Parts: sequence; structure tokens; C-alpha cells
Amino acid sequence: MLAFRPIPPFNNTVQYAALAPAIEAAVREVLASGQYIGGAQVQAFEQEFAAYNGSAQAIACHSGTDALVLALRALGIGPGDEVITVPFTFFATVEAVYLVGAQPVLVDVEPHTFNLNPAAVAAAVTPRTKAILPVHLFGRSAAMDAVGAIADKYGLFVIEDCAQATGALYPHNLQKVGSGPHFGCFSFYPTKNLGACGDGGLITTTDADLAQRVRELREHGSPRRYYHTAVGYNSRLDALQAAILRIKLPHLDTWIAQRQAIARRYTALLADIPGLVVPADGVGHTWNQYVVRILGDRRDAVQTALQEQGIRTIVYYPLPVHFQAACTDLGLAPGGFPVAEALAQEVLALPMFPELTDGDVVAVAAALREILLG
Repeated sequence: MLAFRPIPPFNNTVQYAALAPAIEAAVREVLASGQYIGGAQVQAFEQEFAAYNGSAQAIACHSGTDALVLALRALGIGPGDEVITVPFTFFATVEAVYLVGAQPVLVDVEPHTFNLNPAAVAAAVTPRTKAILPVHLFGRSAAMDAVGAIADKYGLFVIEDCAQATGALYPHNLQKVGSGPHFGCFSFYPTKNLGACGDGGLITTTDADLAQRVRELREHGSPRRYYHTAVGYNSRLDALQAAILRIKLPHLDTWIAQRQAIARRYTALLADIPGLVVPADGVGHTWNQYVVRILGDRRDAVQTALQEQGIRTIVYYPLPVHFQAACTDLGLAPGGFPVAEALAQEVLALPMFPELTDGDVVAVAAALREILLG
């Protein structure tokens, strides 16, 4: 039976329609200014994001991937160094470690949060370890109190992958993710909680010297024009994207609250279905995705059945990092990370965006119930 209407996994057009007059006015202002790279719009967005996030410094860049690379480079991490991170994440997390010449060291994730397991982190530290790279997956903060304690014990840097978690909170102190002492790395890809109309990224830090290092690296390693102290990158946020993000940022907490309400509704409708595990809630969870687990080997069939009813879902992620062809050098056999490997076979992201109607949530839940119990 076809759902009441097709339900997409995300929809950026409704949000744009609501803000179109302000966005279009901001874009026209930038176009008329002739300042398309850097300038006042980018500087203002950096200041406004830093204030929103409770971070001393914010440095905009081209993408979330670039943010990770710039953070690693600014800390001097490279060949011979190890960075501890997770196998259940978007590939960019590990890709950034490779791109600076360092070695990714993977640890398994927790089955209830999908985030890195702190006990596994502690066991993975070696004399070559230079940093921990936790991922705040799907909008929920990793256990940063435990991660911070491990980092302090061994003198390690912490680089937070905040790509899916803009506005999320650390449960232990209710501060925003990315406001820690080293680096937070954000993405403004259009489907993120705070999405641009194209690529965009940003790095936060409390350290002014590290911030300056990032600023130089994003501009070809240049502390001032035509003088270069390092081989850097061309990784700048366009003024057009900064102007759009400035319009959107004041609405972010409202959108997060709407996502949280939708997540609570999903959980209330789905929690009693055998064979389905709803995601664990948590303080400050921003629900960039609402990801259920379909136990056993039914996930793909369930996804197909939902598609036939007009309900589109996404699998984040069908292949853990250590199974990727690009990572065969890690020499990691199947079975090494049982939680991540099980999740890759079972997870399914249901439609989730702030403007999703209650009728759509009910339709998705009803379809899932019928498919799983039928």
C-alpha cells in the first residue's frame, strides 16, 4: 500500500522556501559587493559561529574533510604517527588521517550510541599515538569526558569530528561539541543540521596559536599574501556560503528542537516492534539522522519494501572502514570489530528533517510495523 505521499529521507527545499527572501537578499548583497572570497561575510560568520558554539576561535574552510586535514596538519601529525578513530563512520574521517601521511588505528564502537568505545581507545594507545579522533555520529556526542581523561593521561591531542553534530552537547557538562581544548571539525554540507547551499566547513579551537596555524594552512601556508612558511592548501569558504549560513545560524536551535521532537515521536511509535532497535536518546542529541537497527538479515528487504511504499531511507554505512578497498593496507580481517560490522548489516536511517510532518512520521512507523510484523 502506497504511503499518503512520497516521503524523502531529507528535504532542503522547505527550509529554503521559508528563508528565501532573506537568503536571496544576502546573496544579492555579496554579488553586488564583488567580495566573493573571504572578506566581511566570512569573518562575521566565523565570529557568530564561535559565539554560538562557545569556542574562542572559529576558522572557516572549504569542507568538513578539509577541516579534519587542516586540524591534523596544524598539530604536526604526519608520517610515523598514529591516530585512533572508528571503523563505523563516513570515509572522510579516516581519509583525512591518510591524507596527512599518518596511520589510522581503529577501535570498535558502542552498540547503543554507535560512537567510539572509550575502553577500546585506552587499549589502543601506543608510543606512536598522537591523537584521538572521536566521531559524534548521527548527532550524538561521543563520551568526551572519558576520551578527555585518556588524552590527558597519555598527552594526546583530541580532534572531534562534529560533521553530523553541529549544536550537539557533551552530556557531562552541557557544553557544545567542538568547544574542547584542541579542535572541533564541522561540515556544512547541505544535509547537515546547519547546511550551506554547497560545500563548507569550519574548525574550532580554544588555542589562538593553533587557530593562526590553521588560517595560514588554509591559505597556501601563507601568514601574509605572497609569503609562504609552509606548503598548505586552497581551502576557503566562499562569501556566498558564509552569507547563507549567517541567515540560517539563528534558526539552528529551533531546527534541532524540531528534530528532537520527531525523534521522540518515532521512538514512541517504534519501540515495541520485535526485531527493531530504536536509537538510544541522549542529552544534547541533535538527530542529524534517526537510525534504527533491523536485526538479523532483513534490513535490505525492509528498505526495499519501504521504497515500494514511497518511503525513501538511507544506509549509513553499508561497509565499515576496514572493509573498504582503500584500506587494505590496514590488514584487518573480518571479525575484528564485531559491533561496527553488525551495524553495517543492520542500520537504516529513516526520513529525518525539521519540517517532517507528524503525518509522515506516523506513516513511516506504520509501514515499518506492517513490514516487520507482516
